[in-house]
Amino acid sequence: MPRKDFQKRSEGKFFQTSGQREQRMQNYNKEGNILEKTKYILEARGIGKSFSGVTVLKDAELCIAPGELHALMGENGAGKSTLMKIIMGIYTKDAGTVLLDGKEMEFKSARDALDAGISMIHQELSPIPEMTVAENVFLGRELKKFKGLPFVNKKELNAKTQELLEEYELSEFIRPEMKMKDLNIAQVQMMEIIKAVSYNSKVIIMDEPTSSLSEKETVTLFRIIDSLREKKVGIIYISHRMEEVFELSDRISVLRDGQFIGCVNTKEASREDLINMMVGRELEGGYPSNPAEKGGVVLELKNFTRKGVFENVNLKVHSGEILGMAGLVGAGRSEVMKALVGYDPLDEGEIILEGKSITIRHPREAVKNHIIMASEDRKELGLVIDRSIKENVSLQNFDKLAHASFINKGKEKQLANEYTQKMATKMNGIDDAVSSLSGGNQQKVVLAKCLLSDPKVLIMDEPTRGIDVGAKAAIYHIMIELAKQGIAIIMISSEMPELIGMSDRVMVMSGGKVTGVLEGEEAKSQQRIMNLAFGGN
Repeated sequence: MPRKDFQKRSEGKFFQTSGQREQRMQNYNKEGNILEKTKYILEARGIGKSFSGVTVLKDAELCIAPGELHALMGENGAGKSTLMKIIMGIYTKDAGTVLLDGKEMEFKSARDALDAGISMIHQELSPIPEMTVAENVFLGRELKKFKGLPFVNKKELNAKTQELLEEYELSEFIRPEMKMKDLNIAQVQMMEIIKAVSYNSKVIIMDEPTSSLSEKETVTLFRIIDSLREKKVGIIYISHRMEEVFELSDRISVLRDGQFIGCVNTKEASREDLINMMVGRELEGGYPSNPAEKGGVVLELKNFTRKGVFENVNLKVHSGEILGMAGLVGAGRSEVMKALVGYDPLDEGEIILEGKSITIRHPREAVKNHIIMASEDRKELGLVIDRSIKENVSLQNFDKLAHASFINKGKEKQLANEYTQKMATKMNGIDDAVSSLSGGNQQKVVLAKCLLSDPKVLIMDEPTRGIDVGAKAAIYHIMIELAKQGIAIIMISSEMPELIGMSDRVMVMSGGKVTGVLEGEEAKSQQRIMNLAFGGN
């Protein structure tokens, strides 16, 4: 069983009380290299990769020691995911070598990597919704009832899954026989983590593992990580959350524009050092203030109720205002907004837009009324992942592009270029498939599509999930510009600094109910917000 020595700081961060981190750091020198007496478990050296003549990686490298948590950082498009896919055998490298336990490996598929002892938790979740939790965890490794016959031993499958759920303290909320479609995003993320751990791998790659997790679930993940380190498992940890990287990692490697920039010991690095390594330029610090003049109420919700999910939710948002929605995972924030825009049914409630009562039963009616939502689940609700960037930006905007039922291709191209450039999307061109983009750049395409719809109310659900520091700063400034144009913005965020830094007011939910609306200095108090999020008064 993993130790329970992670404790919560008053500011909502987590740390190890055992002092193990200092002990581990004895094996590292000032240049970020492990001393000769310590052997690497995984080495990737001189890795090169090009797609259609475009160089994505050049002389990239990464070396992991047993029991080390090695953070990999870089802006979206820096090559992190490509390097991981090469290590996992999903892509074939053009140059360089991958060594596992000192032996050169040539993986032809992800199955080869898994069999050799390397597993990965992907940022983009891809469960099979109609299959059970147990079936997803042991997909491709099914336990047979009779040797040589294609019959799965479901009883044993469920029993082994139950053992994993109990070991990592998830059995209270998740059962082996539950279908994946009945889990929320955070629970799906936890099951992906459990699935990777169940392989008993030598190396585990974690790509933005906490992006959908609440604080409680994050503590569980940190316990799992501590347990893996004790077993001498090497962990590659990809995250844009600086606090996590500094809390957890032993060393940090940085990629920029596909090239290896350097490796530093975490205890000797600063936030400013890492940002300079990642972007090659200075970034403005902090969060921009919103100078927009607050106007009248644009949107009001009265007595919004969906039985068993949320109850009697009342909300007002003004023009030029950024209203933050806070709460733990499962509080009902996203569910209220999805009901507002017609994704989910509503049992009771009234929508008042600019003083007029309206009815929304389908997402297209929300778009028609200029109430636009950028969902946190971009693969499910935000994008058609295998279609082009241009086509995705055009979605829900055909009224701007069509004449006599025919799309004006020239205008479609012009607007797609204009709005993707506004979002500083890293791409080869607007005809690229969205699936070719990094997670952060996919999010930018979602936002470009939303802005093209001329929103009066823009709902941004986890707007910077999986996005690097440079892109976050750009999105924050875009939000301010939109507020200055009089757009009412509702922002759901699980990142407390972001919520406090960007919101004019903060509405807090707990257990499907509004527990408070904070203004002024109270809206900047993390303690006040967290008290309400846990159901306080």
